[in-house]
Amino acid sequence: MRKEKAALIGAVAALTTILAACAPTSESPGTEPSSSSSSSSGMSQATEVTVGVITSESGVLAGYGEQFLAGFEAGLDYATDGTNMVGDTTIVIENRDDAGDADKAVTAAKELIGSGVNILTGTVSSGVALAVAEQAAQNQVLYISGPAAADAITGINEYTFRSGRQSSQDVATAGTFLDDVEGKKVLVFAQDTAFGQGNFAAVDAILGAQGAKVDSILVAEDITEFTTFAQQVLDAKPDLVFVAWAGATSGAMWQSMSQQGVLDEVPVVTGLGDVATYGAYGEASESIKFLNHYFAGATDNEVNAAMVEHIEAAGGTADLFSPDGFNAALMVVQAIQEGASDVDAMIAALEGFSFEGPKGTMTVREGDHALLQDMFQVKLVADGDSYSPELVATVPAADVSPAEAE
Repeated sequence: MRKEKAALIGAVAALTTILAACAPTSESPGTEPSSSSSSSSGMSQATEVTVGVITSESGVLAGYGEQFLAGFEAGLDYATDGTNMVGDTTIVIENRDDAGDADKAVTAAKELIGSGVNILTGTVSSGVALAVAEQAAQNQVLYISGPAAADAITGINEYTFRSGRQSSQDVATAGTFLDDVEGKKVLVFAQDTAFGQGNFAAVDAILGAQGAKVDSILVAEDITEFTTFAQQVLDAKPDLVFVAWAGATSGAMWQSMSQQGVLDEVPVVTGLGDVATYGAYGEASESIKFLNHYFAGATDNEVNAAMVEHIEAAGGTADLFSPDGFNAALMVVQAIQEGASDVDAMIAALEGFSFEGPKGTMTVREGDHALLQDMFQVKLVADGDSYSPELVATVPAADVSPAEAE
């Protein structure tokens, strides 16, 4: 069993929300839990295998949970040709709402495991994912986490995998907006909160290790006038500004950055979140450089087309974390197909597993279960009264691969 990794847990957990990019997430209602009958946890009876899906269907992260669930349903349909079967075995899904609460998630995990479930997936909160990962190790069951981005999830134990990207891949993508990070001055502009401090620590750890000189301007959370701080950014003469902001003051902050000419003088990078955030930047929208995990037009492949079609047919929209759910379903099917009910065999089937997902080729790194994947540089362009994302460049997985965890 691998050692639990504690380094940078506080620094990078906050980056789970950076792709929300300075705008609140809509609290869409979650998908209704599907019913499940009592099931066998093994394939020896060749009847059914129950998979426990634990994610936010309520609470502030419900919108992200809905994206994961929609992607998971699409992925399971795709991987099983609409049958929900692997060979003669039916995959039964039992959904549980963690409401973004680690205690609720742990209770759900214990109940599922107690009923014989040995495959768990889901959750959009890093704190929840870390708690479920601990349960997976204690009970020796497979756990495939979802959009939760904290780097500490990678390599935490041999039973835990991830179906999405992690925080260091976000930060490394930000660095690709510079031709060469070595010797460049990177300024983190953020709120003086745990969220902002965590982003500064992550950028310092990741881009600093590549030779960047990382500094910060941290602004008190209750500040509403940003002209002075925008001037401080200009006076610092950075080569790149990395913005990590959340909350109601984001509109005023971006307005000041635009009006004071910051966006004209220096590359400013932040994360592009889900569809609900595309209109959050006002007049600054077309001047910001966005790092991005996924948007529906980022890739043009058969798998992405199938996912988008399935989600739209169900009345939804393919969004930021839809691929994480889709990937999780493909990994679940691979684990069952190759490992039957043997958890050790399922782990072996996923280690080194390479597959085509909505974002392109995905590879599960054998040593620490990081999911290696392309990332994207994106811009927003005016589309009538709103804005739409447009792909600038695909960043190869090798250029943003996280350091291997112990």
